[in-house]
Amino acid sequence: MTQAAAITPGTIIVKVGGSAGIDYDAVCADIAALWKAGQRLVLVHGGSGETNRIAEALGHPPRFVTSPSGYTSRFTDRQTLEIFEMVYCGKVNKGIVERLQKLGVNAVGLSGLDGRIFEGRHKDSVRSVENGKVKVLRGDHTGTVEQVNVGLIELLLTAGYLPVLTPPAASYEGVAINVDGDRAAAALAVALRAEALLLLSNVPGLLRNFPDEASLIREIPADDVESYLEFAQDRMKKKVLGAAEAVAGGVKRVIFGDARAGEPVSAALEGKGTVVS
Repeated sequence: MTQAAAITPGTIIVKVGGSAGIDYDAVCADIAALWKAGQRLVLVHGGSGETNRIAEALGHPPRFVTSPSGYTSRFTDRQTLEIFEMVYCGKVNKGIVERLQKLGVNAVGLSGLDGRIFEGRHKDSVRSVENGKVKVLRGDHTGTVEQVNVGLIELLLTAGYLPVLTPPAASYEGVAINVDGDRAAAALAVALRAEALLLLSNVPGLLRNFPDEASLIREIPADDVESYLEFAQDRMKKKVLGAAEAVAGGVKRVIFGDARAGEPVSAALEGKGTVVS
């Protein structure tokens, strides 16, 4: 369900989260070095931690809901969506683009709404488990990426620009929708027939006994990803689900890596973290 475009092999999709402890300077320095060495890259980022902080400061604190299947997500009413866009598309996105520009990389920051890079169906209600009961919450602005504008991404890459992408996506009606960044990155990796998808966060990978970092799971068979959901806590569940979707769509490797220090992209490409293949 992607728009047709000439695909060049060897693309790496890097998704970096937005939780506390992530070293964006290290991520950007590593990406810049790889880009200058000729590696095709697309960077997708989050911004949840900063969004929570600013939402609190603006008097509209975040609300998280847990679905009957156990997935946690942000309830996104219109005011939350506007704060989300301000932080993700503004402060965080341009902060990353500025870092890359200082390092000599001609980065272009866009949201999934721009050019309908990420597109999907708008869900205006969500089921939430509260005090053991399932409630239906209306007025939500969320969805799941179902289509990727490959042509626009290829246009940027071919012209020598490094795309830096972030949610929200566009609904089929043109409404901004909050989508999960890990699953959006997975959809992008499938659409671009990427060599690898790196999901970088503030832990070293998938942990068998969270938060014990010594319990790192180093390898997951590509045909058995979803059975590892039992070890995933909170937002890591979406990363495991994204990994399952990516490998099912033909991506050769997915790596859960550590974005807290060092050369996080290179380390993940070398297999440090949890490798799904």
